Order: sequence, then C-alpha cells, then structure tokens
Amino acid sequence: MNVGIDAISFYSSNYFIDLKTLGEVRGVDPDKYYVGIGQEKMAIPPPDEDIVTMGASAAQAIVQREGKDRIEMLLFATESGIDQSKAAGVFVHGLLQLPARCRTVELKEACYSGTAALQLAAAWVQAHPASRVLVVAADVARYELGSPGEPTQGCGAVAMLVTAHPRILALDPEVGLYTEDVMDFWRPNYRDQALVDGKYSTRVYLQALQACWQQYREQSGRDLADIHRFCYHLPFTRMAEKAHERLLKSSGASATDEQQKQQMGGTLDYNKRTGNSYAASLYVGLTCLLDTSAEDLAGKRIGLFSYGSGCVAEYFSGVVQPGYQARLFADQHRTMLEQRTELTYRQYEDIYNLVFPTDGGRHTFSRYRTGPFRLAGVNQHKRLYEAAT
Repeated sequence: MNVGIDAISFYSSNYFIDLKTLGEVRGVDPDKYYVGIGQEKMAIPPPDEDIVTMGASAAQAIVQREGKDRIEMLLFATESGIDQSKAAGVFVHGLLQLPARCRTVELKEACYSGTAALQLAAAWVQAHPASRVLVVAADVARYELGSPGEPTQGCGAVAMLVTAHPRILALDPEVGLYTEDVMDFWRPNYRDQALVDGKYSTRVYLQALQACWQQYREQSGRDLADIHRFCYHLPFTRMAEKAHERLLKSSGASATDEQQKQQMGGTLDYNKRTGNSYAASLYVGLTCLLDTSAEDLAGKRIGLFSYGSGCVAEYFSGVVQPGYQARLFADQHRTMLEQRTELTYRQYEDIYNLVFPTDGGRHTFSRYRTGPFRLAGVNQHKRLYEAAT
C-alpha cells in the first residue's frame, strides 16, 4: 500500500521587502544577495500574522476542498514556537474547526521538524489506512538587523494531507538518517533572534547530506540516475545549488550547469521570493516544483534532503502520481505571490522593531493584509485569533 502526500498547500505573508532595497540601505551590492545567496525578496509578517495564522491559512485550502472527516491527527512543525506548553497546532485545530477526535502535537528540531512530522504521519497512516493526517510546517526566520543572517530572513507555511493511496507523491520506504550534536544554529528561550555560525553550518549541512545519501543509496539500491528531480532544504537558494554540486561530485557524477539547473532549479523560485521558512522550506521547494514544472512529472522519482541545524538530517524520496496536477493549488499560490505589497526599508524596520506585549494586559492589534485568519490581540497573556473577514 502506498502512503504519502494527497494534497499540499503553501502560504506566505502578503508583505515583502526587495533585497535591492536592503542592499541600498546596508551599502551592499545587491548582487551579493541576488547572485551570492540566490535570494531576491524577503516575506515579512505583519504584527497580526504569526505561525498559527500562516499555518491555518495554508491548511484551510485543503480542508475546504477535502473536508475534515477522518483527520485523526494534526502535526505542527516549527522552531518559532509561541508557547512553552500549548502546541501551536491546537490553535490551528480550533481555527479550522477540526474534529475533537484528533491527536494534536507540536514538533521541534530546527528545520528538520517538517520532515519528522511527515514521516510520523506516514507511519500512522500505514498502520491505520482509513485515517488521514494533516501536517503543518510554519516558521518565521528572524535575525538581528545588520547581521550576516538578515538577508536570509523570511516566513511561510506548508500544509500537507497524508493518506493511503496518495494522489500527489507516494513516499518510498527507504531513508538515510544523520544526527550529530553540533552548535551551528540555535536560539535560546531568552532570545527573539536566532544565532548562527554560517560557514560551519554550511559544512555540517554538506557533511550530513553525504552521509544520508550514502545510507539511502545502500538501502534502496538506487543511484543519481534513478532520481529525476532533487529538492533540498532551502535556508537560501544558493545553498541548494552547493548541495547538489557536492552530491554530484561525491558520487563521481558530472553534469553541465544546464543539466544541474534542470535537475533542481525548478524548486527555487518560491523561496527566492519569500526567503527562509525553516521547517516549511523543503516543502515550499517541492510545492514550487510541482506547481511550475512544464514537464509532466507523473511516474518520476523526486529526491528530498531535509536538514535541521543542531543537527538532524534525512534523505528520502517519493514518486509523483498520475494526474497530480489536478490536485495542486498552483493558481492560488501564483496569485498570492503576485498580489503582495512591497515595503520600504522604514516600514520593514518599523515592523521588525514592534515588540510583542508581555505585560499580560489587553492589547488589540491593528489590521493588516493577512490570509483567512489573523492574530487579533492578546489579553491576560492569551493570544486571541479570529477570521480575517
């Protein structure tokens, strides 16, 4: 029995800043961003948008089309947690009005947690074929103003419905895994911004990729030629290009620049325009590939590499199912990205410097452009969510 992704939906903020604008203010050649890290824009969440509203907005399209029946589990993956106790997924469960008979938890391991949720969902469905699992990965990437990580900020969410007999991507059972206790990226509870050792993190990412690929190759008996397209975790798009170059080199394969672009280039466009979305970023890349590929990918195997700093990594794959195009929300995604509002640098900085209230009082948040849901305010330390319209 095949198990995998039956529906997939992507959401990001309605606001962005062009990295050319950031470069002008920082005195940096825009090519350092556009070419050097492969990023063009950063999605910026307004004060009434967070991981809950983004995750619920991504999932709503699926729930409206597929219904709520038999959703017995909601797995919410993030490293931007909003509460030390209550899972962000429980807020999403309420906004979507899912059945009460539903196991809901939050998962964390940096950017890997989206894959952990997907694999846990697949294992549950394998054991309970009649059930369906909603996986939501949502994050806000945030670094200090003027820091090296600033141009790799962003936000976004991906929701996936995991079922038996999936109509988009059937997951292969073979995986390659890697865990090592390293400090390449972290965010203590007392900090709003992440800390990162960029060069070290890149080295660990590539080391984990090689280890995972070797295990996957041994378990599956497959080689590079058996993978039609390659998706990678996307802290920035140039990282994926480096990763693919390393994978080819370590496997003794060769490919022209045009061949490499064909093998993984179709996964990058959404990320270039939204920036890093941590746990969601690999699946933003997968969504982009499925939405925008001019080639019919049915029957083709997609390789996916998931990396979470700290670190945990996994290489796995899946086969695209016939008729998958009819299951996509490509037009909705395209419209969302085209209709966003560009921010000036001052507007970006003003939003960045807004501090979430921590005094326990009653605060009402101004209304910005959001998806179907918004964070209306806070009262007695309780977040208050509502429908946006």
